[in-house]
Amino acid sequence: MNSHGKRISALIVALLVSSLGAQKAQAEDKPTIIRIGYPGVGVGNRPAASGNAVATAHLKALFDDEFKKDNIQIKWTFLRGAGPAVNELFANGLLDFSHLGDLPSVIGRASGLPYRVLGASGVRGNVYVSVPADSQAQTLKDLKGKRLAVAKGTSTHLAALKILESAGLAEKDVKLINMDTTSAQLALTTRDIDAAFGGSDYLRIRDQGISRILFTTRGQDPKLTANGTFIGAQAFLTKYPQITARVVKVFVQSAQWIANAQPQQVFQLWTKSGTTFSSFREDWAGEDVKYRNSPLLDPYVAERYKLQIKEAKRLGLIRDTFTWETWIDPKYLEGALKELGLENFWQLRGLDGKPVAPDAKSASAAPSGTAPATASAPATTVAPTAAPLPAQAKAPSAHSGL
Repeated sequence: MNSHGKRISALIVALLVSSLGAQKAQAEDKPTIIRIGYPGVGVGNRPAASGNAVATAHLKALFDDEFKKDNIQIKWTFLRGAGPAVNELFANGLLDFSHLGDLPSVIGRASGLPYRVLGASGVRGNVYVSVPADSQAQTLKDLKGKRLAVAKGTSTHLAALKILESAGLAEKDVKLINMDTTSAQLALTTRDIDAAFGGSDYLRIRDQGISRILFTTRGQDPKLTANGTFIGAQAFLTKYPQITARVVKVFVQSAQWIANAQPQQVFQLWTKSGTTFSSFREDWAGEDVKYRNSPLLDPYVAERYKLQIKEAKRLGLIRDTFTWETWIDPKYLEGALKELGLENFWQLRGLDGKPVAPDAKSASAAPSGTAPATASAPATTVAPTAAPLPAQAKAPSAHSGL
């Protein structure tokens, strides 16, 4: 081989080595830390939450288990400032993933925050209107002119406005005060407010005799409930697509664990957040735990979020709207479902939030020893409690603290 040929061969070898090295570097490119946020804290400001697959993954340390072999640290941040505080961290590049309720995520997206919806993370979350135990209010209409606490900018905030509208009340008809759950519960105790909007933890203070439940969305129009999604920062998704795929896979595995476990197991785990077992049992009575925690971005989730975008605009909470289709990035969820063999594990939910077809295929995905769910009585359905919450028009019962 002449010198010219040798030079060409050497150049080809160098290019191949360089290409292989670049591919190897790209394949091995990974973060040293994954930062996951959560819009809320547990009772007593403890760093724990409940009610969805993201909170469950934290309680079971699923992300830590997945990434410890890569020496990737998992950093959780639980924010008492709820959804608005999560948006602030995303705006400053300090979060990679988070569970986030519908309104704060809509506000964030409308304001230009570059995060994408990766999966559903708890749908049809019930909202409770709590009043002091000795309150004279008997219906929502009795709250006109009263001081009402809600964490503004959260999914509960949007639900509260729609709940008030269902009783013929507008925001101008009440005195809406911005308070987080801990502050609002204390204010109910001291009678500094007349009512508060919140989640199932208000059942705990009712059971302590501090308050009673004036109204709940349980068993009523799902449009009044709160929904959440699992979101990821676009910068992280772009830089670490393989790591993102594994993050979403863990998220799906968490939802699968909830679906396969008995509700009692799930509720017991969630008590680490400080909310009582009895509160979960009551809040989820008659509900299918599997489907309220399905990660699918199905017709129910799509329609609820399209509605929330319109409602946020109508109520003056955002200036600009956007489309649901340009916000979601479903490829990671689809990949995780395929990898885990769960493509038929969850049926699509209809507009009522319930599966549109009999849940006949989920048994094949359940581990051995798990009782298969039937179409008529899914294994994940929580038995109704003996003392259901009073409806809006009912007089408070003895169980509600009077």
